[in-house]
Amino acid sequence: MFEMPKLRFADPSEKTIPIWLVAAAALKAPDAAQKLPAEAVTFAAASLFDARPGRHFFFTQADGAPGVVFCLDDDPAADPFQPGALATLLPPGVYRWINAPEKPELAALSFLLGAYKFTRYKSPREGARLVAPQEIDAGAVESMASCVALARTLIDTPANDLGPDELEAAIVGVAALFGADARVVRGEELAREFPLIQAVGKGSPRAPRLVDLRWRPERVRKMTLVGKGVCFDSGGLDIKPESAMGLMKKDMGGAASSLAAAAMIMAADVDVSLRLLVPIVENSVSGEAFRPGDVYPSRKGLSVEIGNTDAEGRLILADALALADEEKPELLIDFATLTGAARVALGPDLPPFFTDDEALAADIARHGAEANDPVWRLPLWGAYDSKLDGKIGDLNNAPPGGMAGSIMAALFLRRFVSKGAAWAHFDIYGWTPAAKAGRPEGGEAQAARLVFSLAREKFGTAKSGSAGI
Repeated sequence: MFEMPKLRFADPSEKTIPIWLVAAAALKAPDAAQKLPAEAVTFAAASLFDARPGRHFFFTQADGAPGVVFCLDDDPAADPFQPGALATLLPPGVYRWINAPEKPELAALSFLLGAYKFTRYKSPREGARLVAPQEIDAGAVESMASCVALARTLIDTPANDLGPDELEAAIVGVAALFGADARVVRGEELAREFPLIQAVGKGSPRAPRLVDLRWRPERVRKMTLVGKGVCFDSGGLDIKPESAMGLMKKDMGGAASSLAAAAMIMAADVDVSLRLLVPIVENSVSGEAFRPGDVYPSRKGLSVEIGNTDAEGRLILADALALADEEKPELLIDFATLTGAARVALGPDLPPFFTDDEALAADIARHGAEANDPVWRLPLWGAYDSKLDGKIGDLNNAPPGGMAGSIMAALFLRRFVSKGAAWAHFDIYGWTPAAKAGRPEGGEAQAARLVFSLAREKFGTAKSGSAGI
């Protein structure tokens, strides 16, 4: 039974412990007492507190009640998620901020996101809770946080409990929550209409399928999201080494992130006709698995020569993008945990994105910065495109050479999208390797919040208001 995770602020009527947020340098300044209670300044001086960003201390107020001081970076433009560290630093209790941080909505969001825990296999432990600051729309922040929690939970769940059936059920569950329709294509119809998806998934006893979610189809302006749903990637017959296979439960991170973005858009009632396409497979080793050297047709009509079975994500995305492109949406975006090359280039925290649309590229970069959902543009370098040409097929999914891997994958996907389309591809990691403020170790919905922010600005919101979560 599908259940949407919910991250919530504390009841404001509960007894709270106050938190003062202050730049580290300000705590040492002569006028610190103007920003903080005198008791806090006295305690900091007496205890020789080392005021550095991310550090905090408790002190006793004049009335005997506890208070907290948390040190921020001295630069106001620093990470707006800094206050999210408090979600794990503080003991259980209900807290409130006395002074609003520079970006209160992002700071409050970071606290909710920092408090997220994956508890499917362990009993949850009580943690710190925050009363929503008055400066924010608490319901909107809770909704966004819950959508991110949905993606994290899906990514964190191991493949024995999150296979194609379970990922399909999650998407169908989100569709039902918002009154959307979800059609599932599998079996003979999948093999006929989406041969690349079928080819990748046919080696697993857990059948491949495509989930096609539609919301508000009567609206004129159209937006389509596509997410890579590889529930586990062994690499296929070009099997991965053990060191590369350990985290492959997260290879459906593109599906999870696209679903999170779709849920945010529907919850906010963005004024657009939304479509979400998620090809779902497990890339397994068996006598039925596709092989290096095989050639398969695609939905677009291009034949694809298999250079490597571990380059499976671009194959299933190709068929889904071809379907999306047929409808010519105003905006087409795909999310995929596609290449290790992207991590080598930019690391786990900064996903690259690709687009030929200069205006869209500028909007993505701006919304990424504003939403603290960072991305970096890499080029669709046309000079490399001919390297994709196959010897016996129209193109090769993994041509020899191995250089510019993320760019080559993006160029492959571009072959399945019309020229001039407003399309962007995000090559995400979908995982936070080491916990940081607002981002616990584990699954992460990279680029989802920025895409929601972009959609909200581009299409506006309908008069009917938010559906909420």
